[in-house]
Amino acid sequence: MIGIIGFGRFGKLTARYLAEEFDVVVYHRTDKSAEINRTGARAASLEAVCRQDIVIPCVPISVLQEVLRTIAPLLRPDCLVVDVCSVKEYPIRLMTDILPQTVSILATHPMFGPDSASDSLAGRKICLCKVRIAETSYQNIKAYLGSKGLSVIEATAREHDEQIASSLSLTHFIGRTLSEYGAKQLDIDTEGYKRLLHILEVVERDTWQLFLDMNRYNPYAKNKRIAFMDVMQDINTRLEQADLKN
Repeated sequence: MIGIIGFGRFGKLTARYLAEEFDVVVYHRTDKSAEINRTGARAASLEAVCRQDIVIPCVPISVLQEVLRTIAPLLRPDCLVVDVCSVKEYPIRLMTDILPQTVSILATHPMFGPDSASDSLAGRKICLCKVRIAETSYQNIKAYLGSKGLSVIEATAREHDEQIASSLSLTHFIGRTLSEYGAKQLDIDTEGYKRLLHILEVVERDTWQLFLDMNRYNPYAKNKRIAFMDVMQDINTRLEQADLKN
């Protein structure tokens, strides 16, 4: 019933949760059959995955175009393709351009990962952007996600990308900067410093490729990043000017 393409960290999490209630088949470019089977899903060929009612590509944004072009002729005419990318305008444009008109499309951003949702989905957020899907199917999916304890947010692709440029891309930028700076645990610390280290720990669990993709494919991320650095520089200048007065 559900096919998943890609068995990275998020693909594994998706397979594990969905296999609790559905028949799930998973394709990965290298053999991960044993690991896939342990989630309750079944390893399958790409062709078999594409014959399912719902197909979920769990792949990096940077390879999504290639994957969509590969699967487009393999998909069932009446299937639903659901993306899980951390940006929305770009994958929606790809899916509407590449996938057959008979294929339904739902864009999503599960705002959780293998670490934050390792034990439960309750209280986690997922953003839905309707693209090309029957209202009945959409409402059924929305109700199912809500029944799992997820907080469902509905937004346009632009609304999503503008907000996520701050809440995700900028947060990861700060975390990566802390990592490069060499921030570490200290005996003499503060609660504020501990919170900064928590940001560092969270972003370091994700791949550098994800960090690149969330900035490269979000049209609003660069301006947010530049504005943040401009403010930091302004504050630093004000501190230096204050030192000169003393």
